[in-house]
Amino acid sequence: MQVSIACTEQNLRSRSSEDRLCGPRSGPGGGNGGPAGRGHGNPPAGGGSGPKAQAALVPRPPAPSGALRESTGRSTGMKYRNLGKSGLRVSCLGLGTWVTFGSQISDETAEDVLTVAYEHGINLFDTAEVYAAGNAERTLGNILKSKGWRRSSYVITTKIFWGGQAETERGLSRKHIIEEIVRAMTYVINQGLALYWGTSRWGAAEIMEAYSMARQFNLIPPVCEQAEHHLFQREKVEMQLPELYHKIGVGSVTWSPLACGLITSKYAGQVPDTCRATIKGCQWLKDKVQREDGKKQQAKIMDLLPIAHQLGCTVAQLAIAWCLHSEGVSSVLLGVSSAEQLIEHLGALQVLSQLTPQTVMKIYGLLGNKPHSKK
Repeated sequence: MQVSIACTEQNLRSRSSEDRLCGPRSGPGGGNGGPAGRGHGNPPAGGGSGPKAQAALVPRPPAPSGALRESTGRSTGMKYRNLGKSGLRVSCLGLGTWVTFGSQISDETAEDVLTVAYEHGINLFDTAEVYAAGNAERTLGNILKSKGWRRSSYVITTKIFWGGQAETERGLSRKHIIEEIVRAMTYVINQGLALYWGTSRWGAAEIMEAYSMARQFNLIPPVCEQAEHHLFQREKVEMQLPELYHKIGVGSVTWSPLACGLITSKYAGQVPDTCRATIKGCQWLKDKVQREDGKKQQAKIMDLLPIAHQLGCTVAQLAIAWCLHSEGVSSVLLGVSSAEQLIEHLGALQVLSQLTPQTVMKIYGLLGNKPHSKK
């Protein structure tokens, strides 16, 4: 289990081993946390801040009961949704830093990627203390500091769990995050170090337990769960989390929409020398591609090509749009190694509007893995 922290209002500093990801808030107001009316505006390129940036371009029919309210940035076309049932507005596509920032790509490339993301309306940037042994956080912090973007125009989420090498720097211990999880996250928010908190890779029962504890002891409950979700990993996000969304307002931030690059057709028949599967520490991915189930998945991806061609998109764009289509999903995190790749993935926004019920059912039929309720 991991814990996600959404930092939306404080200044992000480049992080050393002693620094916190989110420093104290400057200016009037001190370090009070909580869901203030700031910290969830869209980037300037997304149509400015405040209510105007959240207004839809055209009148929309009433949303179905329980659906995430969606608005569109005027100049970018980026769509914004509430994070669960909180008041925090996040771009439906976020930028992740796992493997890439501080590791696979140079700092210059990372800056290019972050700049393109921001200029195209992405306001959610995700990292973790364990990514690249802390270098991902540092790289993200340095870039944001140099850019000087309004701090209230983007959201940062980080995750804590493994920590450093010492026993006192690892795990969800009292020493590491002060006390048991819900009390600790409430403390973090009350101290102004974050405005919201969520979970990562928790089970539905564990999330419900955290929510119940928060309500029992007048603490702050989680607002989202970060979970893996793609064409071949479906049950949790499609069967378990929607129920939590409707019952307690916990939304989903999903990651790995392309299954670490498997859903791109580039692995068909071979493992390219320049792909993620050849990176140090990713032997597991190479093994997965070469196993029998990996080959079967590649065959299904090839079966999706005609649908992608019909919609005028790539398989990757189709897969990302399909993830955005799932109920209760607030944002889908993208992991890219170049600005060009990010721009291509952003094309999924145009595909989303083309996913008719008939097209979705056709995809279900080709995949043959639609999860079913166990009740």
